[in-house]
Amino acid sequence: MRPIDLARQPGEWLRGTGTDCDIVISSRVRLARNVEGYHFVSRLPADRQAELTNTLWEEISREDVLPDAHYFDLTGAEELERRLLVERHLISREHEESDNQRGVAIEKTEAVSIMINEEDHIRLQVLHSGFELDRAWERANGLDTALGKRVPYAYSERLGFLTACPTNVGTGLRASVMLHLPALEMTKQIEKVFHAVAKINLAVRGLYGEGTQATGNFYQISNQVTLGKSEEEILHEIKAVIPEIVHNERKARDAILEHNRRQLEDRVWRAYGMLRGARVISSNETLALLSHLRLGVNLGLIPDLGVRAINELLLSTLPAHLQVLEGRELSPQARDEARAAYIRRCLGEL
Repeated sequence: MRPIDLARQPGEWLRGTGTDCDIVISSRVRLARNVEGYHFVSRLPADRQAELTNTLWEEISREDVLPDAHYFDLTGAEELERRLLVERHLISREHEESDNQRGVAIEKTEAVSIMINEEDHIRLQVLHSGFELDRAWERANGLDTALGKRVPYAYSERLGFLTACPTNVGTGLRASVMLHLPALEMTKQIEKVFHAVAKINLAVRGLYGEGTQATGNFYQISNQVTLGKSEEEILHEIKAVIPEIVHNERKARDAILEHNRRQLEDRVWRAYGMLRGARVISSNETLALLSHLRLGVNLGLIPDLGVRAINELLLSTLPAHLQVLEGRELSPQARDEARAAYIRRCLGEL
């Protein structure tokens, strides 16, 4: 199996199921771990990186850890394959661009991925559709415990788990929730919400996490502090704020429907018309228009479309996925033309 084989199947975070899935796209828990007896990746020679990669994959694939996972060797993978994995939220941009001897183990459902030799030796990620942080944590914690019985983690009684970046020392836990907040953006309330989030030391990022800008009204909210707090405290902070944001988004949607329904319908149907008729369209414009369309579907303004179909278009129209689905590498101009044709075809079939 190759990474490009994933392009034709829906990812876990696209299923459109789980609590508050009309607003909460996905919940993610990520644990950073390092193996005792090995230098951090940045100081580890290539031969030791390769040795560690083989050792970790052997242990990850055991019956009591992740026996149905596929392993992808990223060291020799094509650029397009690596970018496709980034678009599916299965590896980070840093892992894709690294020169390390590295790989990733991915569960068949794509709910679990374990990056090997990213910034840390192990980056264990669990991703679920909807607001399902507890479920994601339970799975991640179980896998971490199972793998920790086979691999000695670098750990300090005083500091906790030792990581390459000081911001991850302690629990090594990053929990994040991806949200779709078009109504808060339309009613100019989004900045007020994010100021409130920043006051409790949570970070707001774009669709692909750290270093990315918000596009299409999709935002990730995650913890910034891992040291001095337990896993339960970190998760509680995020679980406390997300329902409030979801509530505010619902209130904003209701207010728009009550007071500006025609303008909302016009925005949604214009987006639909542009997607159905465009001959050239960029990734960013596609995300913005699909954001309006997704809002319209969730509010029942376009009854013949399903949210899962829109979710899948969000992914399949990204550059790497589009080229894999087209079966060829494309120049930026050719991609924009192929993307428009692909969207017309998909919406026509729907």
